[in-house]
Amino acid sequence: MTGQRVVRTVLGDLDPGGLGAVDYHEHLFQVTPLLPGDELDDEAASTQEAGSLKESGADAMVEATPTGLGQRPSAVARVSAATGLAIVHTTGAHREPHYAAGHPLLDESVDGLRRRFLHDLRTGLAESDGSPATAPDGGPVRAGLLKAGIGYWSVSPFERRVIAAVGESAAETGAPVMVHLEHGSAGHEVLDLLAGHGCPADRVALAHADRNPDPGLHLELIARGALLGYDGAARHARVPDSVLVDCLARVVADGGAQGVLLGGDVARRSRYLAYGGMPGLRYLFVRFLPRVRAAVGAAAVRRMLVGNPARWLAWSPRDTGADDATDTTDDAAAG
Repeated sequence: MTGQRVVRTVLGDLDPGGLGAVDYHEHLFQVTPLLPGDELDDEAASTQEAGSLKESGADAMVEATPTGLGQRPSAVARVSAATGLAIVHTTGAHREPHYAAGHPLLDESVDGLRRRFLHDLRTGLAESDGSPATAPDGGPVRAGLLKAGIGYWSVSPFERRVIAAVGESAAETGAPVMVHLEHGSAGHEVLDLLAGHGCPADRVALAHADRNPDPGLHLELIARGALLGYDGAARHARVPDSVLVDCLARVVADGGAQGVLLGGDVARRSRYLAYGGMPGLRYLFVRFLPRVRAAVGAAAVRRMLVGNPARWLAWSPRDTGADDATDTTDDAAAG
């Protein structure tokens, strides 16, 4: 019997119908060698930034920082409690260059990665020292999303192992998946790889699809059942917002509104208002969404902010069985 589908947040499971408007991709805490000097590591500043996102119109967000990149799940739970913003945390791993040479995660087998990810979903995430993450009420902080990443038209052996582990974990649990596509490349290929491990396209969000603003390609991927993450606003040095709005308008006009998620992926200290930068998390709702709404209408925007993410993030964790018998607490300390 299929159990009740819920959205697993850092403060517990929620009815998808009550999730509200979702920013599908942000980072509250992140430390990576690819972004020296842009660390997100100040709880007070990240709480302030999350509060500004809430005030701008978001009811929920995804904390998209995966294993080994400065995750602070206990702090994320405190941010959620302080701001009233529902937050879904991520497990999984990013593309290989985000990890310094010798990082223990890089040597893990598919089975080891799968067991780690399932533990994070079912039992709870760990802090960097290996201690269990705890919410303000003393309960565990569980992940509600699996993540993988690839390079630009490339998938390293490590990234293939992560995709295999993510796909198998999603097949076993029904949990949602996010995949980082570098410059929006290889969307079809990623869906094929995940399908080979039992993960259907309708559980997958392809992040940064709009970095390749090709409406024909986007409609092909949506026709396969995938969701596309539009998260490239306020990156005018690469592509102006007008190109993204026009691409999205063509996708919606041709019947693709059911396959779009909206987010900011602001992701850097230098781009957060609370850390002294700009434009901040509020840019998505205050600056970008009014232009999208004018182009596609309020109903389509509501579908992309409310209906689509609720469908994507909902799964039935109580039906997924017990966690693997192997204790992964020590493994978690390595990442």
